[in-house]
Amino acid sequence: MGANLLSNYGEVIAMVLFGLGFGNLLLQKNLIKKIIGLNIMDSAVYLFLAEKGYIESRIAPILVQNEAGELVRDASKYINPIPSGLVLTGIVVSVSVTALMLSLCVKLYERYHTLDLDKVAAIVKKGEQ
Repeated sequence: MGANLLSNYGEVIAMVLFGLGFGNLLLQKNLIKKIIGLNIMDSAVYLFLAEKGYIESRIAPILVQNEAGELVRDASKYINPIPSGLVLTGIVVSVSVTALMLSLCVKLYERYHTLDLDKVAAIVKKGEQ
């Protein structure tokens, strides 16, 4: 089992990062810290996808020439481009979501003068009575 963990260290690191981000998301009361936890989770997913898409001794799926000067068209020489595309798309989406969450935090702070969720809930509950 130990050799398997050592050979898959990238996936193990991704899982540990995901757990740290998830724990941060659940245990923190400050919204900025929750956003940081969500970004750690995003990064862990991207690392996991990149690790699963990489194959040792293969290259990026761009046609290259071999020693004889011919284009290499054999698919077994290249990595799968789908995980790389998913990672790039996910990064763009996560940056957009982070920007939206941060802008909502600014508006929440302007209205309630705190980013602590318990204090915001208490203020909202107090205002309903």
